[in-house]
This record gives sequence, structure tokens and C-alpha cells, in this order.
Amino acid sequence: MILEVSELDVHYGQRRRRRRALAGASLTVERGEVVGLIGETGSGKSTLARAVLGLVRASAGRIVIDGEDVTGYSGRQWMALRRRGVLQYVFQDPLRSLDPDLSIADSLIEPLLVSGVSQAEATRRARTYLSRVRLGEELLDRLPGELSGGQRQRVAVARALVTEPKLVILDEPVSALDSANRVQILEILKELRGTGVAMVFISHDLGSVAGIADRIAVLYQGKLVETGPARDVVAEPRHPYTRLLVSSAPTLRTASAGRAEREALRALLDA
Repeated sequence: MILEVSELDVHYGQRRRRRRALAGASLTVERGEVVGLIGETGSGKSTLARAVLGLVRASAGRIVIDGEDVTGYSGRQWMALRRRGVLQYVFQDPLRSLDPDLSIADSLIEPLLVSGVSQAEATRRARTYLSRVRLGEELLDRLPGELSGGQRQRVAVARALVTEPKLVILDEPVSALDSANRVQILEILKELRGTGVAMVFISHDLGSVAGIADRIAVLYQGKLVETGPARDVVAEPRHPYTRLLVSSAPTLRTASAGRAEREALRALLDA
């Protein structure tokens, strides 16, 4: 097991304005497994990711990464864990993770040098992983601002993979891209299945992860309401919210649900 989240609660704010963003969320990820984490805006997807990354503190529950209970880790302990390259994160907007003043080569090599990898090995890996995301070496000397949005996101994926982590969390990695770049990123991620790295693919779009994920977990209003093999969740969704997601994604069905069915499901959720 590379990740185990047990009965996790996360609150934002204080006292009267205190709001619970996650309520008793439990999720496991096996080594090398791809888990799709699905839910609408405000469902708690990014909060769960940030808790796993140590960016927000859990109010209750437990987080275990690669056998380490990291629930109460200090900032220094989290920094040491990240430097070891155990887990990496891909932002929705690659400009948030790529230093605009660093060349693509330096962005890829920097995390390796920090973890003690030699310059020669770091350079070799930078070229290898840039190729793995279907980009040429001619981009190594360029700055992020000189690349297209799709190219920047592929560099961000390469940067997450270059340390050869055990777990990568991707937070809406394709939602800001046009359809052509979205398809290309999804194809690259699909190719990475079986390489040994586990992935948590966060999205509001069930269709984006259905062909990549081994399992799908569905978040609704801060609660994990359904988890199961991707094929089962798509073919026979149990929770009304999951059924709504499936009915809203025509490509997942031979015949899409009509408006009346979607409205009925939404009414059931709001009841």
C-alpha cells in the first residue's frame, strides 16, 4: 500500500465560521495503481490532495504514505519527505509549479540535484522524461513562457516523474487545456500505467479518467460516497450523484440519459 487515508476530517475557518470540507474520508491506493478521484467543485477533492501533501492539517483521521504515518508531521518532516521524492504533485496550472525564470532543463534537473543525484544522471533523466511526455530536447533551453499551455503541462508531468516517485497526485491536470492537448495528456498518462508509479487523478469529469483509472472514488459534499473498479462504477453506479455524473457524460454510455433523468437525480440529491 502506497497511500492509506482513514476517516479524514478537514475543517477550514475558526469558531462560528468553521466549515467542514472533508468528513470521514477513507481512501487507499496500491503501489502502481491509478485511482480517479471525481467530484464537482467544492466537493473536497483538492482538500484531500492538499491534506495528503501536508499543505492543510487534518482535524481528525490518519494519513499513511509508503508505510509512514505522516498525520502529525511538522513542516520540516514534510519537506524531508518531499525531498526524498516519495510523492509529487501536478497542478492544474503548470505556471504555478514551473519557475518562470528557470529553463525547462533547470526545472527538471533542480529536484534531482536537491535529492543528491549527480549532474550527469540528472541531465540524463531530464532528457529521458521529456521524451516520455512526447517533447523534444530542443525545448530544454526554453523558458516556460515560451511554451504553449499543453507543452507546459507536459513539462510539469515530466518534472513530477523525473524523481521517480512512488505516488503522483494530479489535480485537474487537463481541465485548463483545449481538446487536442487534453487528449494528448490523457494518452501520456495512460502510457504511464504499469511503470510502477501510483497516481491519484483528480477531476470533475468522469469521462477524463474512465479510461485511465483502475478504480474510481466519488466525492460528494465532502464525503466519499462510492468507490470501486472503474468499469463497475461507470457501468453500474450505485449512488445518485455517481449516476448523475455518468448520465452527464454521453461518451460513457451507448445512449445518454435525457434531461428528465438528470433532473430527477439532482432532485434526489437535493432532497
